[in-house]
Amino acid sequence: MAYEEVVERRSSLARAALSGQPIADCAADAFSEGCFGSAGYGKTKELPEGAVRASLGCGNPVAVAELSAGETVLDLGSGGGIDVLLSARKVGPYGKVYGLDASVDMLELARRNTVEAGAANVDFLHGTIEDIPLPDSSVDVIISNCVINLSSDKPAVFAEAFRVLKPGGRLGISDVVAHDDADPGERAATEGRVGCTAGVLTVEEYRDLLLDFGFVAGNITPTSDHGGGVHSAIIRAGKPASSPGITIRPMRDADALQVLAIYQAGLDTGNASFETTTPAWEDFDQGKLYRLRYVAVDTDTDTDRVVGWIAASPVSSRCVYAGVVEHSVYVDPACQGRGIGRDLLNAFVSASEAAGIWTIQTGVFPENGPSLMLHQACGFRMVGTRERIGRHHGTWRDVLFLERRSTRT
Repeated sequence: MAYEEVVERRSSLARAALSGQPIADCAADAFSEGCFGSAGYGKTKELPEGAVRASLGCGNPVAVAELSAGETVLDLGSGGGIDVLLSARKVGPYGKVYGLDASVDMLELARRNTVEAGAANVDFLHGTIEDIPLPDSSVDVIISNCVINLSSDKPAVFAEAFRVLKPGGRLGISDVVAHDDADPGERAATEGRVGCTAGVLTVEEYRDLLLDFGFVAGNITPTSDHGGGVHSAIIRAGKPASSPGITIRPMRDADALQVLAIYQAGLDTGNASFETTTPAWEDFDQGKLYRLRYVAVDTDTDTDRVVGWIAASPVSSRCVYAGVVEHSVYVDPACQGRGIGRDLLNAFVSASEAAGIWTIQTGVFPENGPSLMLHQACGFRMVGTRERIGRHHGTWRDVLFLERRSTRT
């Protein structure tokens, strides 16, 4: 279904709700099973009847997001406003909740419900979830209830969500997903029955998109089973936390010159690696995993200056070592002492858990005290010393071998 059709469908439902009619955006049998709409919530008696009646969701993202007082929240595809109003209660008078919807009629319905509820810490925005009309790093939490599956450009949704979240911000989403091995025909029939007109993502596709756009600690938990390999699901993920003035994001090809310059500066110290010169970007790129590569960016300037990076390589092509990687982390010498290495390593560890990595390993020269302390502070243990393992500038060097095992295995 085209974008315009999705908006018109939601607008027609809003108009029905404005006239006092009950509405549902999927087949009657799906609603009657209690998987959609207000049945996914607990207490709704204190909410306006119109907001409850207009609920089209597949869960309760407000409960998923675990909101706290004073936080700023954004609801993607806010519909009649039920999740916005519930969030407004959670964040209190010093918090703020934005509802975003592409349907003017839905916004009219939501604003009417907000007036009835007497919520003063709420603002509704007209726009699309693929192009969010808010500044960078402006919200603490993003929620969404059965709306992302309606987008025909889901990568744009995740890119925008990452952009507007503050460092350390989080996603708490209810959505519909498919099992990776679902039968295509049965899956399509179920998607049509429950109203997922743009097609749902599989669990693996959802997880991959979260990683591609920089989210860490991703967790996807199926809930209600709709048949055909299709489930409602709870999706949790976060934007990496970072020190003031720093944002951690995925590494891009455009970062090549800055990444290699920081790499060379580290090699020049004589205590970072046996290497003495950086490889060409093409070799660097091919030798590192496609995902699990991040940069730290200085956000106090307008230059998108890279001040550190982390990336990993597989230790072996044998399938039994698929979850074992070796990583490298480098920080611009001019920016050391600001916690940037810790920020990068914590983000990497958190993302690796979601990516199925069970062992992260690295080698550190004994003379590199800061690196050794950093890794031990981030949960690495020293396995042993590889004595006189190689010559560096004509001198035999020892290497301390460290590893971190996943807490999920």
